[in-house]
Amino acid sequence: MTDLLSQVHQLLWAPFAEFSFMRRALVATLALSLSAAPLGVFLTLRRMSLLGDALSHAVLPGVAIGFMGWGLSLTAMAMGGVLSGMTVAALAGWISQSTRLKEDASLAALYLLALSLGVLLVSSGGSQLDLLHLLFGSALGVNSQGLLMVAGVASVTVLALAAMYRGLVLESFDGVFLNAASSRGGRAWVWHQVFLVLVVINLVAGFQTLGTLMAVGLMMLPAVSARLWHANLGAQLLNASAQAATAAYLGLLLSYHLDTPSGPTIICCAGGLYLVSLLLAPGGWLPRIWPRTHRLA
Repeated sequence: MTDLLSQVHQLLWAPFAEFSFMRRALVATLALSLSAAPLGVFLTLRRMSLLGDALSHAVLPGVAIGFMGWGLSLTAMAMGGVLSGMTVAALAGWISQSTRLKEDASLAALYLLALSLGVLLVSSGGSQLDLLHLLFGSALGVNSQGLLMVAGVASVTVLALAAMYRGLVLESFDGVFLNAASSRGGRAWVWHQVFLVLVVINLVAGFQTLGTLMAVGLMMLPAVSARLWHANLGAQLLNASAQAATAAYLGLLLSYHLDTPSGPTIICCAGGLYLVSLLLAPGGWLPRIWPRTHRLA
């Protein structure tokens, strides 16, 4: 019995107990799970799921400019990423208002341009390793400064979501009402703008651990899975954070034991939970076909 417990400890907890970089990576990804996954729930609720993907690519030019100008300065890269992401979001809104293109079409065009520009900038000013680090991140390389940034972003996001909860829910379910309120001088537009800022800063906070390409995975995959399990919004928010935290823990363990890249491994674990949800959740495949097969029998 003692040997079995020792083996379980070695498998499930020893890497975090023995290595400080594993503990920092775990804390950083768990903090992102608390803030990014609930934002993903609101993105899916507002039919803006692709916005997170577009903005995760849009931050790359700003991160690349910060890297070229100040090296691996986390502050410079984070500020550049926030400015780049918000610029792309603002341009997409302006294009949709000034032309026939809708916002999703303009976002698709702009994020592709931003991604290609970011790759060109990093390739011209750095090495192949630098490009891979920015695109795919390194959760095991999170330092104390990066951990403080992620914790600060997560804390601000959770507090902001708590303060804005009623407004976000009202806008998501009754946009016509809020548009009318906005036209009468209300503050409906504030919810949308602050929400976009929260999405961008969480994607920027996630780029160090998961990379600019992978950061959106921890935001969207648990959120989509949670919708299959619950119809209640509060339950979806809790479920999404729990799935994201589980994927982060399992992904770090697997990356340690199998010697695989940490960011993609975490997202693959989130994808695995999504596949399980597709099969077993109340809104998934098996519960939907079971009553039908039971009636036929």
